[in-house]
Amino acid sequence: MKIDSKLANAIENGDFILTAEYLPVAGTDSSGIESAAKVLDDSVLAVNVADNHYGVAMSSLAASVAMLKSDVEPVYQIVTRDRNRIALQSDLLGAAYLGIKNVLCLSGYHQTLTGSPESANVYDIDSIQLVAAVRKLRDEGVLLDGTKIEGGFSMLIGAAANPYLTPLELNMIRLNKKVEAGADFIQTQAVFGIEAFGQWLNAAVSEGITEKTAILAGIMSLESAAEAERLRETYTDLYISDELIERLKAAGGEQAQKKEGLAISAETIKKIKDMNGVRGIHILSGGKEAVVPELLAVSGL
Repeated sequence: MKIDSKLANAIENGDFILTAEYLPVAGTDSSGIESAAKVLDDSVLAVNVADNHYGVAMSSLAASVAMLKSDVEPVYQIVTRDRNRIALQSDLLGAAYLGIKNVLCLSGYHQTLTGSPESANVYDIDSIQLVAAVRKLRDEGVLLDGTKIEGGFSMLIGAAANPYLTPLELNMIRLNKKVEAGADFIQTQAVFGIEAFGQWLNAAVSEGITEKTAILAGIMSLESAAEAERLRETYTDLYISDELIERLKAAGGEQAQKKEGLAISAETIKKIKDMNGVRGIHILSGGKEAVVPELLAVSGL
């Protein structure tokens, strides 16, 4: 079944792709979603809608539908941390019914890294198994237990990758498993160390992975040295160097550091966008959607 989404068509046509993210908040006020949609509508092809990224927030499913109503194509995110296979498949069927055409399958940050560290996790299946479950729904029209579903299910499948996980050989094995399970596109975590990212990308090219899936490199614009230090301490898998932090500090005050953060991200984009194997850029706004058009303007995209 052909997937009728702008993102799927762009991948099929070999276009250079721009995506970004929206982080729902803990609330029911629609103004935040509408404002984000206005900012992102003309900037990117599709928008990831995070699934309880930092803790309890409006569901990705509801916020994705709100994006649809604002004429923004959503990438519905779903994490295995909070749901077993029954709930995961149920939500996926609901998303398809509501018109969502793209999904990003994630394990999700451990609950100790969210605002609800005392909560229990589920992890009934992992992100690779979730990718396979979505593919089974789409290509075979059946649930994991073999039950035939009623109606169609057409969804582009995405997964995430961390270019900095070592050793590189095991990183490639995991990436290969996601692609073989059915991932049509891969969005990476934020790229800060360009040399290490290049090594990961070259390995993916050598393995033939980039011929089978679209790699979108993650870009995050840091607003300050303090933010960089906080992120590095909390998310130890982010490749934020001392040199980058010192460069932000040397810029001066708050606004100067924000401007320098944009400049660093623009430099990163310019260095990686033409690398063999990169199919697009995914902007990780961290809930600051207004930075997306600013970054695209500075980087020439």
